Amino acid sequence: MKLYTYGGETAAQALKIAQEKHGEDALVVKTREVRKKTINQAGLYEIIVAVEEETAPQTPNLPKNSIQRRLDEVYQKNSQRDYFKDFKENINEDDAVSIQLSSAVKEINQTLENPKKANDLNLRFQDKMIKNEEEKIKKEQIENKEFKAIKSELDKMNDKMKLIQNMLWEEKSPSNIQIPQEFAEIYRIAKNSGMYSAHLDEIMQLSLELMPLKMRENSLTIKRYFREILRKMLYCRNENLDMGNKKIIMLIGPTGVGKTTTLAKLAARYSKLLDKKYRVGIITLDTYRIGALEQLTWYARKMKISIETVIEPEDFLKEIDTLRYCDIILVDTAGHSQHDKQKINQLKRFTQNNYKIDIALVLSATTKYEDLKDIYQSFSELEIDSFIFSKLDESRGLGNLFSLAYETKKTISYLSVGQEVPTDLCVASNDYLADCLLDGFYNPNKGRK
Repeated sequence: MKLYTYGGETAAQALKIAQEKHGEDALVVKTREVRKKTINQAGLYEIIVAVEEETAPQTPNLPKNSIQRRLDEVYQKNSQRDYFKDFKENINEDDAVSIQLSSAVKEINQTLENPKKANDLNLRFQDKMIKNEEEKIKKEQIENKEFKAIKSELDKMNDKMKLIQNMLWEEKSPSNIQIPQEFAEIYRIAKNSGMYSAHLDEIMQLSLELMPLKMRENSLTIKRYFREILRKMLYCRNENLDMGNKKIIMLIGPTGVGKTTTLAKLAARYSKLLDKKYRVGIITLDTYRIGALEQLTWYARKMKISIETVIEPEDFLKEIDTLRYCDIILVDTAGHSQHDKQKINQLKRFTQNNYKIDIALVLSATTKYEDLKDIYQSFSELEIDSFIFSKLDESRGLGNLFSLAYETKKTISYLSVGQEVPTDLCVASNDYLADCLLDGFYNPNKGRK
């Protein structure tokens, strides 16, 4: 091998000169930048190439056993060995990579020049690719089969564990209905959710009478059947916002259930979040709590919504007329104890007019069923149209809400599922409520974790 050095304004130019001189077989040993390119001066790159000598070096025609000839041969071999030894010790990692790449390019060029060799190489490459793909698919199929087998075994083991647990089960409902072992798990879930015992008995009775025997063999099918019965217990209404008629919605309820925050969520929903942006106005009858009025005023200003304060029923009618340009008018009311009949009667005066007012009773999911029923009976004098359930994120079970809706046959319109305004409010859904009762609460905006 013999080394040659060439220069050029760019590395590519220097390489081109070397290849023109020695052909494609020139092996790049090192490339370096001698001078950087400036505005006034061109750059300079240096490239060192190694070229195999085609003919042996010319030596004097000395006798074979000549001492001078032997000395010259030894000197030549030692010189080459010392040079390449120094060269290997001094090249850096980048130089080594360059030599490897140059060797690879040289080998590829030689292969491409021989069509038969290139074709054989291509076939071998395709065969290897096909074989690798087949092995990959086979491995995935084996893993998939193993996963299904493991899952099946786990399901069987889970059912056996539940069966052992249920063998110790011996429970009767308050109405003396014998609860079978296979219903033990679902019965516990519903009972611990706060559902009224009489309603739970009705569900169990329906399940025992109507569920096919084949479905009782698996805990998942029992749960699925039970979920369907829960769905049918509820009456959730669609969000019907008729553009042809002005809609007046009044939120009523006891103290501390989140009426003001829920009203702010509804205002933002109607005016900002829906595909159709409605013109919304707010009237507040809650002049007792200064903090609530300030909070609602702040929300109204942020959403650029008109807000009016009313004390007397006569003023209420005037403010409705003032907001006649609005598609939806939301009315906030002061919270009252369900036992304060006087305050409830005063609130009733605001509803006795010619306007059709949709009255929504706001109730907290953290309230036990007996108190929910008591609140409903007290406020029912105002002719309640629907329920809005709040604070679902603070409750461990929703059986109390199921029982109230089932008992009263009233529709559920909205659910408040968190503290964020305006996002943590959703239209009531049978499926969502049934899922929360059986599998625990989750925020529908964030999904189940």
